Amino acid sequence: MRVRIKVNGTDHEHEVEPRTLLVHHLRETIGLTGTNVGCDTSSCGACTVHIDGESVKSCTVLAVQADGCEVTTIEGLATIAADGSPVLHPMQQAFMQCHGLQCGYCTPGMVMAATSLLAEHPHPTEADVRSGLEGNLCRCTGYHNIVAAVMACAAATGGAA
Repeated sequence: MRVRIKVNGTDHEHEVEPRTLLVHHLRETIGLTGTNVGCDTSSCGACTVHIDGESVKSCTVLAVQADGCEVTTIEGLATIAADGSPVLHPMQQAFMQCHGLQCGYCTPGMVMAATSLLAEHPHPTEADVRSGLEGNLCRCTGYHNIVAAVMACAAATGGAA
């Protein structure tokens, strides 16, 4: 089937097998490997992206289901400054400053879920963050620094991350 998906602001049109998962299409066809495959069962959240602004585990979506949609991956959060240098998204910056990562495998999905969380709930409590990220697993940390990063981003941006 032919699908047309806008990914990180760029239109992509490809032939895909109807059974192709969006996560595999993003990684293997489009070449955006920041979205990780963790479990293939929707348990870990490493593959989290935004589809039309909503946080979604891309291992639960077929590429054909995203036809006509706008997808944002971890690569699409950073912007480019006038001098050509990358500018991290405030959530990416907060994760870096608060040491909200260890091995980094879950980080792209965690950042995508966290940005979606703040879009829906701009002034969360720590309990809100823990609840909002419960679908994303990290095997390395105790989540303390991840929660601190989300809270720091919310405070720094007034919840407008």
